[in-house]
Formats: sequence, structure tokens, C-alpha cells
Amino acid sequence: MTARNILSYSYEEYVEKITAFHGYPAPGVLIGGFMVDLAVKNLPEGILYDAICETRTCLPDAVQLLTPCTFGNGWLTVLPMGLFAVSLYDKFTGEGVRVFLDVEKMGPWQEIRNWFLKLKTKKEQDSERLFKEIREAGPDILELRNVKLKPGFLEKKHKGKIVLCPQCREAYPAQDGELCLSCQGGSPYL
Repeated sequence: MTARNILSYSYEEYVEKITAFHGYPAPGVLIGGFMVDLAVKNLPEGILYDAICETRTCLPDAVQLLTPCTFGNGWLTVLPMGLFAVSLYDKFTGEGVRVFLDVEKMGPWQEIRNWFLKLKTKKEQDSERLFKEIREAGPDILELRNVKLKPGFLEKKHKGKIVLCPQCREAYPAQDGELCLSCQGGSPYL
């Protein structure tokens, strides 16, 4: 079997890292590791970069595990577009690369195809074969394209002035309105 590294980690080390962070070695986080690896290797050395994930599932975990880009520090933006794609780009120029899982390249990897396109239920999938195919396929099922972000995505978002909500008395960004978003009806709690 081909030795596959994901940035500075051996494949086995990356699987351990995923398991500790994500709870189990999810196929999307495994493939996401190869995606991030390919993106990082195609950026100029020494640049400061941000990331965009075009899905909420699995891929953001790979970005957070392998790069300094996290949701918490604001360097990772998650767009709920439903596309299994990640972009890493120069945070000042907006120039970078976008990597996505390419269905056209899945020909020899039927179990990956079954998983990705949901052609089989999770119960029907052959997990052992799926993980073997992911390891063997590595970056061969990925496509890389150069991208340039729209200027609006490069603007840093700041909280601005902080005020106390007159209703709940918690601090919140004044730009949200006269009441905090929770008191405006945005709270998930009953």
C-alpha cells in the first residue's frame, strides 16, 4: 500500500488525530486531510492565509486540525453551500486555491462513490473497503483550481461597540439592534 502523508503527519497519525478530535475517523475528515494537504502545498510559502469550507460537515474539522484556521479565530469561514470543497487563500490579496472532491475521478473507487453520492446507506456500505479506497486514492480523486475571492470576503468583521441588552442585561454588539439577537427571538431555548 502506498505511504500517504498528510502535511507533517503519517496517515496513521492523522487517523489518530481525527479520532481524538472528531470522535471517529470519518471518511469526510480523512478525505478532507488530503484536500487541505493539496491546498497548502499549492500556496506560496510564508503567506498568511484564511480558509473557506463550502460545507458544514466534516471538512471544517480537517481544516481546524491541519491549519491555523479555526472557526474561533475567524480565519475559517463555513459557507453552507453543500459542496465538498475548501479554499485556502492569501488573506490580503484573496488569491488562492480551491480543492474539491471530483466525481469524475472516482471511477476506480466505487465505495468512495457510494459513500459520497449516498448510493448506499451507511449500513450497506463496506466501511473496510471505503477506508482502504480513501487511503489508496489519496489526492487522486481531488481537483485543484486557482481562485480569487470577491473583495467582500476579505473584509474583516469586527464586533464594534458593545452594549448591554435592556431586556436580558447581557453584553452584545450594538450593531445587532436595540436588543440582543437572543431577545429579538433568535434564541434556541424555550
